[in-house]
Amino acid sequence: MSIGSDDHVARNRAYWDEIAPQYVATARRNWAASEPSWGMFSIPESEAHILPDDVDGLDVIELGCGTAYVSAWLARRGARVTGIDGSQAQLATAGALQDEHDLHFPLIFGNAEEVPLPDASFDIAISEFGAAIWCDPYVWIPEAARLLRPGGRLIFLGNGILLTLTEQETEAEGAADATLKRDYFGMHRLEWPDEDGVEFHLTHGDWIRLLRRAGFEVENLIELRPAASATTRYKHVTVDWARRWAAEEVWVARRR
Repeated sequence: MSIGSDDHVARNRAYWDEIAPQYVATARRNWAASEPSWGMFSIPESEAHILPDDVDGLDVIELGCGTAYVSAWLARRGARVTGIDGSQAQLATAGALQDEHDLHFPLIFGNAEEVPLPDASFDIAISEFGAAIWCDPYVWIPEAARLLRPGGRLIFLGNGILLTLTEQETEAEGAADATLKRDYFGMHRLEWPDEDGVEFHLTHGDWIRLLRRAGFEVENLIELRPAASATTRYKHVTVDWARRWAAEEVWVARRR
């Protein structure tokens, strides 16, 4: 599969600079939370079991950190964290919250497909809806491999494949249903009619082949399921849908 045009970098930067104000309240809530919670339904870490048991003293990079609340969670657990993101507006929110919580770590304005840091600098690379869906996987996965030390772990959370296949074309059409709307084979770059950003999604087979080719061994695929009492701010998927099919999935891989 070809990598294609790199216009998504500029487009996604402009898109996220524009919508960043919509995420300030969520950022403030997540920075203040005592326990990490993941994804569109805020599934608690105690249920999701995404993070390693002990990150104290580990070097971590968050790829597409946005407002950097994942980095904040890890920093509070003793990790040495660096975040990189392509949106100045998102990073401005992150910087303000660093000051508010007196919790500072490096934040880099840049592209997670081309990180300006040395090889083998980190023990963990992590992304929650950052690079995981907004960067080209055929570029950012090898870049994550470059940044990780042997034995380092890659953790990334994105949309479940069934959600990508059944999601409506526009928000006005409502939430995902049980009807397939796009092809499974050949997935890569995806653009929505009512959004200016560019997303990337792969089949499970393509993810496995890409990860192995980049030097990873897949350790786990966590398919998240929210509680019946969960809520979400997002309109393209409902709790009832996500309790039947995995709306989000987390890949965990280790660098050979």
